[in-house]
Amino acid sequence: MAEKTIDIASPILSRNERLADQLRQRFKETNTYVINVLSSPGSGKTTTILGTNERLRDKAGLRCAVIEGDIASDVDAITMKEAGMPAIQINTGGLCHLEGNMIMEAVDAFDQAVGLENIDVIFIENVGNLVCPVDFDLGENLSIMILSVPEGDDKPIKYPGIFQHAGAQLLNKVDVAPAFDFDMDRYTKTLDDLNPQAPRFAVSARKGEGMDAWCDWLIGQIEQARA
Repeated sequence: MAEKTIDIASPILSRNERLADQLRQRFKETNTYVINVLSSPGSGKTTTILGTNERLRDKAGLRCAVIEGDIASDVDAITMKEAGMPAIQINTGGLCHLEGNMIMEAVDAFDQAVGLENIDVIFIENVGNLVCPVDFDLGENLSIMILSVPEGDDKPIKYPGIFQHAGAQLLNKVDVAPAFDFDMDRYTKTLDDLNPQAPRFAVSARKGEGMDAWCDWLIGQIEQARA
């Protein structure tokens, strides 16, 4: 019998693309700006989102919510709610990324709870992974990649796809850079080769360093998209 190869990825991705288009249309109708936050575990996604939310609220009066994606637990969603953000937790049970059907359910829950038209910005905190999330469009306006200094300057070399995909690059935990052998020149050169058009921001989400510059740029993107 001749060998037959069955491509299971194609129908999954096609179904996800249809859902992403539906989500995009839905977000457009309610003028909701959506940010897909990508990184490995421990890069500081949650702290970055919290700091960004504070500045978007204080600088531009924007109302933010968050969809939390994790393998298990609701730790991050609880943290977000304690900070005053509407939050929906998605536990993937082992899946290394979020998919359109999961986001659709979360958006339905937001719509029922507060009304989607009352949310200006949704952060999607994707599962911590540098490979899988890139393949799944979630209907977002912007995807951002957060790399932290302790992870090393070689991550864009080892995982180029996610850095090529991102519309903005955040280098987090720059306040601890002196304690780590992070080659800023190599990091910069690699991003110049992979994704020269994406803006870059060096931040310490914990201490606030660089966060105003990042948020000022983001507010400009949101205002442009919602005009």
